[in-house]
Amino acid sequence: MKTGSQLFRATAATALMLLAAGCATLRQPVEKPVTTALPPATDTPSARYIQSELVRHAHGVSGFRLLTLSTNALLSRITLADHAEHSIDLQYYIFRNDATGRLVAQHLLAAADRGARVRLLLDDANLKDEREMLDALDSHPNVEVRVFNPFSTREPSLPAKLAQMLVEGSRLNRRMHNKSFIVDNKIAVVGGRNIGDDYFDASSENNFRDLDLVAIGPVVAEASRTFDDYWNSKAAFPVTAFADSRDKPVDLPGLRATLAKDSRLFAQSDYLQAAFDELPEGATADRRGLWFWGDAVLVADAPEKAESKESRRGLRMAPTLAATINGAQQELTLISPYFIPSDANVADLLALTGRGVAVRVLTNSLAATDEHAVYARYAPHRQPLLAGGVKLYELRPDAGPTATTEAQPGQSSGVSLHAKALVVDGHITFIGSMNLDPRSALVNTEMGLIVDNVALAKAVTDFFALATRPENSFELQLERDPGDTAGAGHLVWVVGNGSKVERVEDEPETSASMRLKMRLLRLLPIDGLL
Repeated sequence: MKTGSQLFRATAATALMLLAAGCATLRQPVEKPVTTALPPATDTPSARYIQSELVRHAHGVSGFRLLTLSTNALLSRITLADHAEHSIDLQYYIFRNDATGRLVAQHLLAAADRGARVRLLLDDANLKDEREMLDALDSHPNVEVRVFNPFSTREPSLPAKLAQMLVEGSRLNRRMHNKSFIVDNKIAVVGGRNIGDDYFDASSENNFRDLDLVAIGPVVAEASRTFDDYWNSKAAFPVTAFADSRDKPVDLPGLRATLAKDSRLFAQSDYLQAAFDELPEGATADRRGLWFWGDAVLVADAPEKAESKESRRGLRMAPTLAATINGAQQELTLISPYFIPSDANVADLLALTGRGVAVRVLTNSLAATDEHAVYARYAPHRQPLLAGGVKLYELRPDAGPTATTEAQPGQSSGVSLHAKALVVDGHITFIGSMNLDPRSALVNTEMGLIVDNVALAKAVTDFFALATRPENSFELQLERDPGDTAGAGHLVWVVGNGSKVERVEDEPETSASMRLKMRLLRLLPIDGLL
């Protein structure tokens, strides 16, 4: 006789089969040839320039450039794609079918036409109207597209998604959050940005403030090995693995025409003109100039983390990052848009302040975040962190064009923080995809770069300093009640409005209904989903 749990799963499985009827399902078995990164290019102008830079510096160090401007981050990727002659490997959590996504797609297609091999690995969770574009790209003989940890049906409806989550929730909750863009196995972009308008300051709604690193040197080979591990993992499936993927015509010529038209319109836009005004000498990836040089390591979760219910320690990069944080002796600067420290994290941060380390944290305000549930889980930690000497700042939704860089051309109605970075003792820097939250540590797969360089650390610290100006962020403080000498006090937000400074006792620039929603979310048992 079936238990209640078995009956529930059986019912959900039956519902899934009914909902999947008529939908494309994954083929079994799946043909998935193993491929690996091509040898680093040596015969291209870019490769020769990079090699000339590498031989001028100590053996074993890597070079870096910091991408703070969103326009620079986009044009650097376009420039790298245009210079590719042998290979491009891309790994992203999100690749939108919007203006900037189609622009990147067009330049990938042009590289494939020149003979470069293009491998594109995307997480399946956010794919919607991108699928036809990806199918058309995949039909090019030099392009292969794979999806990571896919749903069992292609383009599942909401009921089908819910049914699959009931049956396979443990697996489907684990997503690939990695972000890398590797060209000719010689140069790479690693950081926090996905591909889409809101990551490049091109959205008319909300835009993200983020950080990436352009990297050359030995660390690029580490990025390629990580890409290969994911590309050839059990969780990666070709887009042709769905039953109908080649049962209907794939319109590559139609995609070419659409991308060409969209590219012409984008080239005439105010956005691109502003980008050229900002970068009169070209994108960072195209510009001869100074690099930050230093010892570096690429840290990444193993792809098996997406398959492991136990999320074994050996599969995770979080312990390495925790050791970096806990090794701080003078100062620690943390930037995490989704900041949900565990009790152990809080204890570690307070241990640092207890021995005299200056700890500062920048995250999103309730008004700026795109994930209210995340803020709800962060909220209980504010008071103990402040009481222990940690400084907390929350990015304002109205931070404006100078929130984190001195110039931004976007016309968005708001901004959110998306950068994930830390600086330890003025010389160790981490930039990557990993937030300081349970999902990043235990559930999703993540990656990033740890670099030892004083100038790079200063550049990221400058990013933090600009973002935490009063016009760009709220500072949280504890205020003692009159006559209360023993209590820790209550929270206040310091809000700068020109020459005027206010101290408010509720989350600034939020409605009563938004604050009520946040407090209700604190009551829900959703820790495993955040």
